[in-house]
Parts: sequence; C-alpha cells; structure tokens
Amino acid sequence: MVIIITGASHTGKTLLAQRLLEKYKYPYLSLDHLKMGLIRSSKTNLTPEDDEALTDELWPIVREMVKTAIENQQNLIVEGCYIPSSWRNDFSEQYLRSIRFICLAMSDAYIEAHIDEIRNHASAIEKRLCDTDYTIESLKFDNHYYMDAFTRSGEQVTMIDTDFWQTVEELVEQ
Repeated sequence: MVIIITGASHTGKTLLAQRLLEKYKYPYLSLDHLKMGLIRSSKTNLTPEDDEALTDELWPIVREMVKTAIENQQNLIVEGCYIPSSWRNDFSEQYLRSIRFICLAMSDAYIEAHIDEIRNHASAIEKRLCDTDYTIESLKFDNHYYMDAFTRSGEQVTMIDTDFWQTVEELVEQ
C-alpha cells in the first residue's frame, strides 16, 4: 500500500504521516526533504518558493517511486504539497488499487478560530527554519487553492473544520 498525503501548508500533513508511520511502520518520504536535497545539491535552479515549478520537477520522480514501490509490493507513505491535482491520471487501475490518497484542507472558520494553535504547532514534527511569513489570509488562499484544484479533479478533500485532532485520528484509523 502507498499512502499519498497532500494539502495546503500547515494542515498537518507531516503530523498525519508521522502518525501513520507509527501505526503501520511504513517507510515515509517527505517531499520537502526531496525538494531541499535537489536544491541544496544544485541539481535544480529552483528555490523553495517555486512551488508550481517544483511540483513539475518533483512529481515525475515521485510518481515513478510510487510505481516502483507498488510493483515491488512495498509499503510507502509519501507526504508533501508537490502532488498535482491530476495525479490520478498518471496511474493505471492496477496501481490505483494500491494507493490511498488523502488531501487535507482547513476551512476559513477553522483558520480564523485556531490561528494561534496553527502557529504553535507549525514545528510539531519538523523544525521549520523560516515560517513566519504566512497570515490568516494567505492560509485561507492556500487552502482554497487545494480545495478547488483537487475537488475539480474529482478528489475527496478531508476538511478540517472543527476538531483537528479528531480528524487526524479518524484518518489514521481508516
């Protein structure tokens, strides 16, 4: 089984991946780690701010890693925001049967009511080096981008609207 987790920034993708790793003992691939490896090794001229271009550069590599894991009957958790909304088009039904897809987003009301918690938990799993330039409005914009793009592609988006921890636990138990 391959579990792909994507969604807007600060929605708990990394925390969910960590919880799934702890439950299933599956290997875990952080797309942020892959991104920074490419950038720091000078294998790309892109920067951490080039999200759309990074998706175009990272996805072909990640897609083939997912296929390889499935072909080898290996489990894997892939987590990050560099998953295109059209990801499903890159896999035949044979592969799709072995993929669990999760897209996370927060409602505007949740962001407004919980902005302090979101900020306090930003480095709960990974220590973010520079993570102070987001606002309530930028979080809302990012969440709407993911909700709209993935919904248009026919994907289910898991909405965090009232209880973040309950939502995460429900996803872990599925």
